[in-house]
Amino acid sequence: MGASMSEEKLSVNIGSKLVRYLEQYGEIELEDVAIRLEHLELQVLPGAPPKAVIAAPPAKPKPTKLIEVEFKPPVYEYVLPIQEVTIGATRADGGTRAYSLTIGGEKAPPFYLFESKPPHKPIIACDVFDWKVPLAKAVKQHVREVYGDPVAWAKLAVEKFGAEAITLHLVSVDPLIKDTPPKEAAKTVEDVLQAVDVPMIVGGCGDPKKDTEVFEKVAEVAEGERIVINSITKEMLEYDTKRNVDTIVKHNHVTIAFTPMDMNLARELNRRLTSEGVPRSSIIMDTTTAALGYGIEYAFTIMQRSRLAGLMGDEELAFPISSGTTNAWAAREAWMKQLDAVWGPRELRGPIWETITALTLLIAGVDLFMMMHPAAMKTVKDVIDELMQGMGRAKPELIENWASAKL
Repeated sequence: MGASMSEEKLSVNIGSKLVRYLEQYGEIELEDVAIRLEHLELQVLPGAPPKAVIAAPPAKPKPTKLIEVEFKPPVYEYVLPIQEVTIGATRADGGTRAYSLTIGGEKAPPFYLFESKPPHKPIIACDVFDWKVPLAKAVKQHVREVYGDPVAWAKLAVEKFGAEAITLHLVSVDPLIKDTPPKEAAKTVEDVLQAVDVPMIVGGCGDPKKDTEVFEKVAEVAEGERIVINSITKEMLEYDTKRNVDTIVKHNHVTIAFTPMDMNLARELNRRLTSEGVPRSSIIMDTTTAALGYGIEYAFTIMQRSRLAGLMGDEELAFPISSGTTNAWAAREAWMKQLDAVWGPRELRGPIWETITALTLLIAGVDLFMMMHPAAMKTVKDVIDELMQGMGRAKPELIENWASAKL
């Protein structure tokens, strides 16, 4: 009896303490405690209903072909056409050329035939030198018999290579090479004009003073032939503006305005020439050709930006563009024999190097190419002819479905 009363009293004391601790601390942790229960009631509160199992949607079938949608290229009308320039004068025009060649006149970017077909195709002139300049073997083997004879070389280029025009480089007038007198250089030009009847471009040596003197005499003997003076530079105008402008205007010739790869310099030179009285129809611009592997991306960018700027209304850049594509042969990769084992024979590699340089700049907007290797000239001419035919000649069924090709 006494033990039962003691247990009952102890349970009451413990129970009251537990209640007090729960009120004070919110929770109690007991260790080594045994609990005897006579009756246990569990209360289960209602929870969230179980989620219904949603069946996965059926897998969509994989497409077996591309969606066929008709493509219509956007057509944009440009503000300003590129200036037309005619080189060479026939007998009807007071010259002796068999034909004239006109470049420029584009109203859209190069070969955007869906917008506007160019009125004139780009032309290719073959380089001829009045001095035995160092030539790559791949080129020299084609001109060995006429090497050093500009008259025979020009005839070979026209009669065998099919050159549309001749670029005669008067390298020998350079004071550091032969310093040929202007009168003698002019006689060479006169002899070539009599030997061939295609339009002609005459290049100098790059010395401002000597080129001014040489071009002055050349313009006189070529009176009426509307030759292209290659080229007039900012330095030449600084040396003697009047003499250089008269060389073009007085004798009705064309000039190439040559600048480094800088659109602002091209604008400046073109602006100066026109302000001094040179007709717009007598200006072709050259922003410098850097060959494949030697900065061609810079040459391409300046030419393309100049062409687009001209079309969009910049009158100082709306001129035809020329390219000294022969610069491709300055790249050692075009002619080094040591590379034959890796890149193939230089007899093929060299012409391909010149061809790729020309085709790259063709789609940048070049209108006049000065080239040297006969195979390269023919290839570029064939590509130009194909592009000028338009998109109607394309055969889509012959083109591999590149979009589904697995690499």
